[in-house]
Amino acid sequence: MADTRVFTQPMRAAYSPQAGIVSKIRLENFMCHSSLEIELGDRVNFITGQNGSGKSAILTALCVAFGCRAKGTQRASTLKDFIKTGCSYALVRVEMKNQGEDAFKPETYGHTIIIERKISESTSSTVLKDHQGRKVASRREDLREIVEHFNIDVENPCVIMSQDKSREFLHSGNDKDKFKFFFKATLLYQVDDLLKSIRRLLNYANELVGQLEKSIAPVLKELNELQGKIKSMEHVEEISQQVQMLKKKLAWSWVYDVDKQLEQEAARIVKLKDRIPACQGRIDRQLVKVEEMRDHLTKKKAQIAVMMERTSEVRRLKDELQQSLSLATKERLELEEERGRRINQIQKMVKRAKLLEHQIHDIHEQHIKNTQAEEYEMEEKLKELQDEVDEANTQFQRLKEEEDVLSESLTKAKDEIRRMALEIEDIEKKEREIRSYIRDLQQHKTNKVTAFGGGRVTNLLRTIERHHHKFRRPPIGPIGAHVTLVHGDKWAVAVENAIGKLLNAFIVTDHKDSLLLRACAREANYPNVQIIIYDFSRPRLNIPIHMLPQTNQPTTISVIHSDTPTVVNVLVDVGSAERQVLVKDYEDGKSVAFDQRISNLKEVYTLDGYRMFSRGSAQTILPPNKHVRTGRLCTSYDDQIQKLESDALVVQEQAQQSRGKKRNLEERLGGLQDELQSTKRRRSDAERNLRSKKLVMQDFARSVAAEASSAPATSVDELHQEISKVQEEIQGKELLLEKFRVRLNEAETKASELKISFENLCESAKAEIDAFEEADRELTLIEEDLRSAEAEKIHYEKVMNTKVLPDIKEAEEQYRELEHNRKESYRKASIICPESEIEELGGCSGSTPEQLSAQLSRLSQRLQYESQRYPESIDDLRMFYDKKERKILRKQQTYKAFREKLSACEKSLDSRWTKFQRNATLLKRQLTWQFNGHLRKKGISGHIKVSYEEETLSIEVKMPQDASSSTVRDTRGLSGGERSFSTLCFALALHEMTEAPFRAMDEFDVFMDAVSRKISLDTLVDFALGQGSQWIFITPHDISMVKNDERIKKQQMAAPRS
Repeated sequence: MADTRVFTQPMRAAYSPQAGIVSKIRLENFMCHSSLEIELGDRVNFITGQNGSGKSAILTALCVAFGCRAKGTQRASTLKDFIKTGCSYALVRVEMKNQGEDAFKPETYGHTIIIERKISESTSSTVLKDHQGRKVASRREDLREIVEHFNIDVENPCVIMSQDKSREFLHSGNDKDKFKFFFKATLLYQVDDLLKSIRRLLNYANELVGQLEKSIAPVLKELNELQGKIKSMEHVEEISQQVQMLKKKLAWSWVYDVDKQLEQEAARIVKLKDRIPACQGRIDRQLVKVEEMRDHLTKKKAQIAVMMERTSEVRRLKDELQQSLSLATKERLELEEERGRRINQIQKMVKRAKLLEHQIHDIHEQHIKNTQAEEYEMEEKLKELQDEVDEANTQFQRLKEEEDVLSESLTKAKDEIRRMALEIEDIEKKEREIRSYIRDLQQHKTNKVTAFGGGRVTNLLRTIERHHHKFRRPPIGPIGAHVTLVHGDKWAVAVENAIGKLLNAFIVTDHKDSLLLRACAREANYPNVQIIIYDFSRPRLNIPIHMLPQTNQPTTISVIHSDTPTVVNVLVDVGSAERQVLVKDYEDGKSVAFDQRISNLKEVYTLDGYRMFSRGSAQTILPPNKHVRTGRLCTSYDDQIQKLESDALVVQEQAQQSRGKKRNLEERLGGLQDELQSTKRRRSDAERNLRSKKLVMQDFARSVAAEASSAPATSVDELHQEISKVQEEIQGKELLLEKFRVRLNEAETKASELKISFENLCESAKAEIDAFEEADRELTLIEEDLRSAEAEKIHYEKVMNTKVLPDIKEAEEQYRELEHNRKESYRKASIICPESEIEELGGCSGSTPEQLSAQLSRLSQRLQYESQRYPESIDDLRMFYDKKERKILRKQQTYKAFREKLSACEKSLDSRWTKFQRNATLLKRQLTWQFNGHLRKKGISGHIKVSYEEETLSIEVKMPQDASSSTVRDTRGLSGGERSFSTLCFALALHEMTEAPFRAMDEFDVFMDAVSRKISLDTLVDFALGQGSQWIFITPHDISMVKNDERIKKQQMAAPRS
């Protein structure tokens, strides 16, 4: 309430006893009093009375008069509770003396200040009056000013100690309660609370300044953006200047480029004209060479003509001899061939004669064997029977083999029919699957959710809808219904193989929802549904680039889209979709999965469903699962249905073809069965025939003897005649052979002679023929050289006429055109800027017009783009930037000043806190000194331990009977009187450290015995009289033992009405 005035020694002359003391208290309808007026003495006042007589109401009225709240009195919760029952208002009137040096505004209030507080059911008011009863003020601030002037703190237990405070502080053995008494009495509590509140305010001010500084952060960001925009605009201006400079350079670069072309064309014309003498010189040389070759050719032809005349006769003789030699050789060969034929005929005749002689010899032997003819005939008959048996056996074996072949064919046909039946069954099954898939797709087309669990998932969703109020957060699922493809249906198969069963899964936010969803799944007859628990409040994951696979191929997460962040997070955290790479074909997949060693790669999936991954050194490739239906993520089901219907038609046609083949095989099987039965019957007949033949042969061998039969033969005479005839023919053939031998020798002799003559002729004519042939070869070479020289001459003439001269003409025309272009370019460039300006800029060397044009085009496009980005003018932006910068600078300076002031306040607060701690330490020492001073009056010594950290205060005393030992007792170990006296000394020490114009104590002796009360009252009265301020003691006990003194005033309260 007010500042504490603390001093280390009593200063009785520091204030006037007439200023601030209470002279009269008047109560109306307050608590138990209808009307009470009591006058108080200037020094010590005792007020006694029975319990319930309203003694404590006097102290409560003092507290209320000096502005204390109802709760601070510990007697009521609101002020209206002080109004006596049955009354409408209550009035408290306190008169204070205002005399002496410490008088408060004596010119206004006079020698007495009247404080009057009126309490009604709804309001309360305070009026300050002067000594004549005139109203001076009515504000709470005026009352606070009086209270602070006289240092009246009614909440300080050393100023007014009510019954409750007496029991709480003086009669409590708790160290913490004593500390509170000490802390409040010395007003350290008030200073501590004030410093802490200042610390809180400073912290709040720091936070507020921090918020203010943060509030200008967007403006600073906007300033930075403006500065960047201004720099960009300056860059645009630079680009515009560069564009203008490039336009000038480009204009003159065309001129300089034409100059270069003119120089090149002039050099080319000179070079082309230099080719004319060289080309003409080659033509002339070829003409000379052609003439020389022609002369040489004429001479060579004349020489060959002479040589031909000399060799023509030799050639004729040579040809005749060669022809004769050929005829002689041919005749010799014919004779040798004819002689060979004759020798063969003779040899055949000799063989014929020998054969005839052998027949004659056989006839003689047959005559000897005529007796054995019948036996020979029987053997022949037996042989015929054996042949019949062999033939029957052969036919039997053939039929048996034919039966085996038919049986094998029949078995193959049955196997083929069974295979065709299985094939038809597979085709029909495939057709049923396609039809079923078409029905599913048609169902998916009407309800996409059914693609991820069929009809069961729709039942589950209906069940979830019925129980939705039980879930903490509605489940998300199936996941596939919340996922779409980004780039069409290209990666549909790969993505479905990569994500797999997660497409059918549901997501819940906690375990309780998971159990509830599992119960719903059982109710919907979908017990095996996959449930994933994931926090729905997590935002969409932002995956750093270094954690993704370092490849240009797309990943699963990059080709899918979902409006639900939780679905994307689950696919990343549970399915590792960001580490699954998609490739087009098998080879690319192998390269990415195994060869490139890409970091953060988990799996690779191809367009057709292959899965590739490596774990350590093991490389694994899994083919696509043909039993898993894909296409669930496709955007259009119509294309899939149409394709499946065409596939179903193809499968149906295959089934019809297979059924036709099966019917043909069954017909063929029937024919084979019939043929097998026929073959079996024929084989049985053949087997019976074989057995019968064997029996006949056996019977014939046993019953008849062998008979011989002879073939018809010629007689011996006829054979001798034929032999004689053959011998005569042999002799005639031998004579002819001898003649052929003579002719052959003659032909050989003639051929040898002709050959020798031909060789002699060839030897003699060889030199002339060789010379002729050599001349003929030289002639051929000369003709070839002549043709080559003429062709080369024609070539150079053609080069002269078609290349050199036209090229020179074309170059001259182009040179004239370039001169015209140069004049036109120079005229246009001079319009744009003078040539001297370009020379000052360093010319156009190092860049071609095409390069400058491309550079100008790029800069123009960039200028256009940047101009569209920044439609404002740079001057407006600069003015706007300067204005904002000045504004924000003022704010920054203001906030900086705030910071400096807050820092100064914090330093000052730290300094005050240090002084406060030092003062608290001094007060702790002073309390022990004052306490010992009062104890020494009875020969007792003691010590007070104060712990500000633990907020405890303990009293220790050493009694006179313990002087021989060092025993120090806690107050709990003392007798009642000793403890009351030590507690009273503690209270008096605190009173001595506190300054106030009046003090009041209520029922301070309520727990004391008669002896302790007598000692305490004497001590209190002596202290009060010696201390010098006004004291008010309220007690229900007898005070007759208090000594009489003119400074002591005793008053008795009326007994309470029954």
